[in-house]
Amino acid sequence: MIEAAFARTPDDVHLLIVDDNSPDGTGKIAEALTSTRPRLHVLHRAAKQGLGKAYTAGFHWAFENGFEQLIQMDCDFSHNPDYLPKMLELMKAHEVVIGSRYVPGGGTINWGIARKIISRGGSLYARTILGAPIRDFTGGFIGWHCQTLKDIGVDSLKSDGYSFQIELKYRAFRRGSRIIEFPIVFEDRKVGTSKMSKKIIFEALKRVWQFRFGASTSPLLDHGTKTP
Repeated sequence: MIEAAFARTPDDVHLLIVDDNSPDGTGKIAEALTSTRPRLHVLHRAAKQGLGKAYTAGFHWAFENGFEQLIQMDCDFSHNPDYLPKMLELMKAHEVVIGSRYVPGGGTINWGIARKIISRGGSLYARTILGAPIRDFTGGFIGWHCQTLKDIGVDSLKSDGYSFQIELKYRAFRRGSRIIEFPIVFEDRKVGTSKMSKKIIFEALKRVWQFRFGASTSPLLDHGTKTP
């Protein structure tokens, strides 16, 4: 993934691996590679604290090191690095760029019917309740302007997993960010297991209502959400 990401991006792009003390030695392997790759960085965290906190730590690393834009993505090729040039191009005119499975041209590979229903249904559920025209609310392949994340207030996010992705996007929508979705094909990982669980799903279902009513006293801003 490191080689693939660097091969598809300009020479001024840096790559951060956030490692929560992985028992398989991911952090040590990545750290060893930094000696010959000055644009590769590893953020070591003492223990696994959840996806949301790992992303937030990565966001803060970008802030503290002076980056103006970032792309969050999984490291198992489910988020194909071939899409990185397209994302970088779209980020020139948009504050939030969502790699979307649910706009025309997008899709998934190697998913069972149950997971398709959960994922697509979760995005539809969130879109309906929150009143935001984002079609892929639960996906995690997203380009951000760092100022947008700062304005969102990432330290005040309360959720994790599916609901973390929903909360981020909803806050960006409410603040009037220029958002665009472009189609990607998401291929399920070939090695390892998904972190999806009933607990994560039920948390997301509950959190969506909290997002909706927690924000109901403040006016909605005009939004710039577009689809191709």
